[in-house]
Amino acid sequence: MGHKSDQPDAGLKSLNHYSNRLPLWRYWPRQQLIPLIRYETPYLAWVQEKVRTPTLDSYFAFTANLGTHTFFMVFLPFLFWCGSPSMGRGLVHILASGVFFSGFIKDLLCLPRPLSPPLQRITMSGSAALEYGFPSTHSTNAVSVAVYALGLLGSPESTLSAQVTLLLQCVTYMYVVSIVLGRLYCGMHGMLDCTVGCALGAGIGLIQFHYGPAFEEFIVSASLKDISLLALLIISLVRVHPEPADDCPCFDDSVAFAGVMLGVDVSSWHFADIWDGYPAGSIPYDLYTVGWINTVIRLVLGVLCVFAWRTVTKPALLRILPPIFRTLEKLGLLLPRRFFTTASKYTTVPSNLKDHDVLPNFSDIPSIITTMRHPRRRAISVGPQSEADAYETLAYREKRRRESQSGGNRASPVAEGETRPNGTPLSRKATTLGEYEGMMGRGSPHSSAVDVSSDITPFPTADFSIETELEAEQRDQEEVFSQIKKPRVRYDVEVVTKLVVYAGIPWVVIEVAPLLFDLVGLGVPPVQLPRLLPVQRAVLEGVSSDITLSMYISIATGIHSLYLLHKNVQAPQLPVTMPTNMHPY
Repeated sequence: MGHKSDQPDAGLKSLNHYSNRLPLWRYWPRQQLIPLIRYETPYLAWVQEKVRTPTLDSYFAFTANLGTHTFFMVFLPFLFWCGSPSMGRGLVHILASGVFFSGFIKDLLCLPRPLSPPLQRITMSGSAALEYGFPSTHSTNAVSVAVYALGLLGSPESTLSAQVTLLLQCVTYMYVVSIVLGRLYCGMHGMLDCTVGCALGAGIGLIQFHYGPAFEEFIVSASLKDISLLALLIISLVRVHPEPADDCPCFDDSVAFAGVMLGVDVSSWHFADIWDGYPAGSIPYDLYTVGWINTVIRLVLGVLCVFAWRTVTKPALLRILPPIFRTLEKLGLLLPRRFFTTASKYTTVPSNLKDHDVLPNFSDIPSIITTMRHPRRRAISVGPQSEADAYETLAYREKRRRESQSGGNRASPVAEGETRPNGTPLSRKATTLGEYEGMMGRGSPHSSAVDVSSDITPFPTADFSIETELEAEQRDQEEVFSQIKKPRVRYDVEVVTKLVVYAGIPWVVIEVAPLLFDLVGLGVPPVQLPRLLPVQRAVLEGVSSDITLSMYISIATGIHSLYLLHKNVQAPQLPVTMPTNMHPY
């Protein structure tokens, strides 16, 4: 599968792009599913046009954030620190599996999202539309969490009252319906994407509910050999992740959550092995003993630890790893991955990389808070936003051109009827399925607010007396690719960096933070320190009082700095939103 370039090539025929880049066993099922995605697009656009309101736009754009990786990455540590580590591990396994396997299928089949236009895409995230569409990761996450939660609520071990159980069940159903229907409403996915995503999520949720306890027993009682084999299996899955035909960020999410799952399992195993006096796999916490104020301080301190780990570790690895990778590359021990620049082709990795990160930078939090306070801050885009969108636009345009040449394609409904003096059709709002179908493949530029009734260029017709077919295709490709932002350069060391950073986050959550809570007086007495050497114990106990004072000063300073930043930072046009006022339970 060698190719001249991994970047969009205006000379590459759109119809042959995927047949050239994908092996037959991946290309054939893709070609069988593409007609289904194209078939449902006009229907989705018709429904979107009929039911859209500003209120629903804001609601579904906002609730979409409750199905993102960022939301769960911020919420999950609270479960570990507030007495529910078992549920936290279960949700990590569910979400990591959902993100990894949905991303695996996305990169395997390279199926695009439904075309825009005729659909308008409504989102508060600037990166969601850059991925392939099949299956929907949002639907996978939402359904897997819902199935697992409903299973726990209905289990005989549940101690909740019937009224509380019913209330939580209703909230769960509302949550999953809002996420799945929202993906259709916002024009981000089709019925096929959401159906397969829901099926995948349901399977993952059922597996975790029925076999999760047995797997947890295995983790806390595993030998070093067992846990090493599990870690090797997770790393192997990252290595066999399919290479996409286009530059798609699905792999980044898969690597991040594979790292999270690796870190959770290894840290849970090690934590159960070193702590005395507590049930295996549990993190000491009691609300009555700790109190509400200290609980909030625990959460703030823990979150600061997580951000500190990411802030220090990531730039350090990006400096340390390139020379190591160059040596391994000379020895032939590296397998280069498409769209990632090998270490021999660069000297240093820029420090200001614009990442598609699961966990946001600490400096991004003020703008995220501002966005949460203004839920109407959403973007409505029309037109291709990714390479996959661009190639699908060109492929459908070429399909229509060939049908027109063969005489089997009627004139576009939009082009029929009244026209301007220059021959272009008068713009009007589409009302029939045929008109929506006529918009497919036009590739109108995306903008922050676009009306479907905006001017639409007539569908290109084949006039071989003026230009050849090759010239028409070249012109179309230049036009479409000029509308999308060229992906930034990606470096091979970023894969290992992401894996280490995100594997370290659970280590901080499960092992470092509980020890720190105990040292600064936020633990549950009596708490026994882990089995440390005498000199290690003496050092830790000696600095305990200093840490307590420093912690309160740091928290006060951090909150004050956050407030000042919040007063001065302007929210970006396409923010990634996460909740900041989540209750710890």
